[in-house]
Formats: sequence, C-alpha cells, structure tokens
Amino acid sequence: MSLRINDTAPDFKAETTQGPLDFHEWIGDGWAVLFSHPKDFTPVCTTELGYIAGLERGNSRNETRGLSASASIP
Repeated sequence: MSLRINDTAPDFKAETTQGPLDFHEWIGDGWAVLFSHPKDFTPVCTTELGYIAGLERGNSRNETRGLSASASIP
C-alpha cells in the first residue's frame, strides 16, 4: 500500500509510549503528519522528530498533529 499527500491513511490501533492509540480518533477533525524511523535512532531521526514536534506546537490552532512510528527491520 502506498499513500500520497492528501490521501486518507487507514485507521489502526496501536500501543504507544503515550498509551493506546486509535489513529482516526486521535486525529479527530484535524490533520496529521505520519512518518516512520528506524528503531535505533540516528542523528537524522532525532532532527526530524524535533522538527515535527516544533511544527505541532506551532500549528496547534489549525489542529495539525505529528505521529512517529518506529520501524524495525530484523
């Protein structure tokens, strides 16, 4: 499956470091930036996470939220 900008991502439930998450419920009527990173953080990953966190704080009035998923390849 591939997603493009403005596609509706499929709903999913997950256990997160912040507790249980129901993706569509978490987004609500707002927007989300969803991205993945490797399990073992690299300098680029921490830069991206910080950038998305800053965007989320700056976009609170337009209800944009950021969500990062760790992807581990065995």
